[in-house]
Amino acid sequence: MATKIRIVGSVGSGKTTLARKLALQKGISMYSLDDVVWSRSTIGDCRNSEELRDAKLQAILSEPSWIIEGAHLGWSLKTFEEADQILFLHPSLSVRIYRISRRFIQQKRGIEHASYTPTWKMYSRMFKWTYQYETIYKKQVRAILKNSKNAIEIRDGSELGV
Repeated sequence: MATKIRIVGSVGSGKTTLARKLALQKGISMYSLDDVVWSRSTIGDCRNSEELRDAKLQAILSEPSWIIEGAHLGWSLKTFEEADQILFLHPSLSVRIYRISRRFIQQKRGIEHASYTPTWKMYSRMFKWTYQYETIYKKQVRAILKNSKNAIEIRDGSELGV
């Protein structure tokens, strides 16, 4: 049974939703890399220093089991190396665009909690990040997966029975 799971994918791919479901199912703590990068507060988000970010990540990695989700690569490569299982969530672009828009509307209405302030600027950034993921980062993720024996690419959690 995998006890260290890394979930990667674009904005709107379902990383957080799958991580939460797996965490409940397996009784494992889940972590978002966004919360490693950012310190959240009611007055706004503040980017952590690289030293604090790396220390937070190392504290998570030192736990006997974890589920880590996020789109981050580069500084978080150790999460891929230490994972028992890597899940690359890659639903269709149209599904991701729909999810980004639905999430934004629900956050603006206060129906869905946001760990960030859902501004129009943030909404447009999500589309920029989605474009970058399609044109740049998806290739990098697949290169990481190619070197891993424990990685799979899926469209959604139902392929895992979650």
